[in-house]
Amino acid sequence: MRILHVSQPIEAGVANVVRDLADHQSSLGHEVAVACPDGGHLARELRSREITHLPWEATRNPGPGVLRESSALRRLVGQFAPDLVHLHSTKAGLAGRLALRGRVPTMFEPHAWGDWAASEPVATAIRVWEKIGARWTDLTICLSEAEAAHAVRLGIHRTITIPNGVDTSRFAPRDRARARRELGVDDGARVTLCVGRLAHQKGQDLLLRSWSATATDPGALLVLVGGGPDEQALRALAREIGESRVRFVTDCDDPRDWYAAADVVVAPSRWEGAALVPLEAMAMGRPVVGFDVGGLATTIGPNGAAIEPGDVNGLENALAKIDRGDARLPGASAITAYVSERHSARVAFDQITAAAARLVEEKA
Repeated sequence: MRILHVSQPIEAGVANVVRDLADHQSSLGHEVAVACPDGGHLARELRSREITHLPWEATRNPGPGVLRESSALRRLVGQFAPDLVHLHSTKAGLAGRLALRGRVPTMFEPHAWGDWAASEPVATAIRVWEKIGARWTDLTICLSEAEAAHAVRLGIHRTITIPNGVDTSRFAPRDRARARRELGVDDGARVTLCVGRLAHQKGQDLLLRSWSATATDPGALLVLVGGGPDEQALRALAREIGESRVRFVTDCDDPRDWYAAADVVVAPSRWEGAALVPLEAMAMGRPVVGFDVGGLATTIGPNGAAIEPGDVNGLENALAKIDRGDARLPGASAITAYVSERHSARVAFDQITAAAARLVEEKA
């Protein structure tokens, strides 16, 4: 097949999924290209893996330029002539379906529904659009049962649920002491780690308040890995609550040493389709605590704690139990084995590719 992936965003989780899925499909012999903005992490990674990159200039959020972005994407589709187009996330889903309108077999993967991130009246407008866009969508890929249930509420019924997977050959246990030496972290420190874009969705503000209330050990350290629009506000919040034991790491393209150095990984998101960070953390043997959004409880199983969404006190208590050693958690090797058995990226990518092949055959 000739498969065209379209993505905006171009950093962090969604971009990594697109990169790895394109790489996997290319390794199977398919002709694969990715249309995305130039200059970001995704475009660089595609070039390094010799995957065709089609520069597509598009902003992250919908705006007055969407018709121009849609026209540009239509031209790229004409140039590449794909058998199938796979649209990733809300912006690509909007511009792509406006451009194609069902003329090419189309898969849409929201990676979290757009109205989850919006307030009224924008959320209502997004829900109306999704009902329209569904007419030009042959298959919607959901990452969790929560996403699939929301699709039904939107009136979208042609869906398939394929949870995210993790590359366990890339995310594998590393020597903790060595990682800490290279990162400049004291061997006796108690490290709580949060990896993700510094943005309202990811909930680092909630984590800062929870962690500050529970981390009584003077050797405790909170590390926020990632960049984003809320960086300055989060730094100001850390100062406001008098929290000096916070380290911001905003220029990290590869968090694996940080996973290795951590004692626990926190996922405080307000909403998710299905986050990759918990899978990456567990693949490297680390327990996960977070709000139960995007099916987190199902994802982590016994390897941490899933808290009612937004329950800051519950997050405080869960972190305190782990800090005191009261939480009964499997050892690192058992956590890694759990992920290998249940959350393989190869299995997820094979399922997506098989669904694409069926769709192309149906539309032939």
